[in-house]
Amino acid sequence: MATQDYAASVQGVAIRVTRLDASGNLLTDPGDSYTTSAFLRASFTPEYEEGDEVVEKSANGTVCVSYKAPDTLKRITMELAICEPDTELTALLAGGLLLRKNLGTYASPDRTSIGWAAPAVGDDPAGNGVALEVWSFAVKDGKRATTRPYFHWVFPYVKLRQSGDRVIENGLLANTFEGYGLGNEFFDAGPDGRWEFPVAAERPYSYARDSWAPTGLKGFYEWHAEITKTISNTYRTGTTATITTSTAHGMRVGDRVTISGTNGNSALHGTYTITAVPTTTTFTYTTTTSGTIASAGDAGTAFLDYGYYAVTDFTSEGSTTEYNVPGSSSYNADSDVDFIIASTEDPTS
Repeated sequence: MATQDYAASVQGVAIRVTRLDASGNLLTDPGDSYTTSAFLRASFTPEYEEGDEVVEKSANGTVCVSYKAPDTLKRITMELAICEPDTELTALLAGGLLLRKNLGTYASPDRTSIGWAAPAVGDDPAGNGVALEVWSFAVKDGKRATTRPYFHWVFPYVKLRQSGDRVIENGLLANTFEGYGLGNEFFDAGPDGRWEFPVAAERPYSYARDSWAPTGLKGFYEWHAEITKTISNTYRTGTTATITTSTAHGMRVGDRVTISGTNGNSALHGTYTITAVPTTTTFTYTTTTSGTIASAGDAGTAFLDYGYYAVTDFTSEGSTTEYNVPGSSSYNADSDVDFIIASTEDPTS
């Protein structure tokens, strides 16, 4: 049996860009992680420091001492080109301000990103940097591999800025970013816990075959790892089952949860859609059968697979004048990151 299937990496499938804090930890607010397949290329080049060479010659001109120290990896240089002047992704990659407008009403807002403003002169456009992940197809014998059909490329700490000429003409406007990358131990298992080799994130780049890629996604997403919680109480009224967990479960309405191992309450077992989350330790779902199960202490587990939530709005409506962006000369590390500027024409009542 071969130790690998010798698949090739072909084409780009998707990228995920996640904002970092000053220490390199992945941030998890609604506007911190962006996924898209609308990119042209992601390229990187290992950059080495040449080792010193020592050569000494004897009195007759022949070499008597010769030594070359090894070259050492310093960093990687990176370039990322995207298809369009994506305002939200640009703000994540290159700092500056995201310009948003409420296209709805004050009572029923519809806040939309409609523009971007460059970093101020003198600012560091890359701020605290981002983690960049890229997925490509694994191709074997001219076909996509049936087992682990993707390559997952991890660049755990990248600082990018805009590069190249921006020419408004009868053609595509360039949307290219360049910079460098280093290792980042705080990338750990990634935004959703899927990266299986956390120690490898201490290196500037790594890759591994994967069975999953974020295909078909575009925009900001909140990610979660696998969640397994111990059940402490169960009951059912009619078809509505209520589960209590021993600690906060972190689940939301719409999640698909799998219940197993309860004490004799097999009618509660299976995979169901959560219909309500009354408290941080309880949730409800609808069972396929009906009947009363008295409230009682119980055991078992509630399991939620890897997943994500699409971000439909940011938690803040944004100010027309105030911001707090890493890399800005006015950045306050003790306050929340705020890269949003709202339109002065947004409805106020």
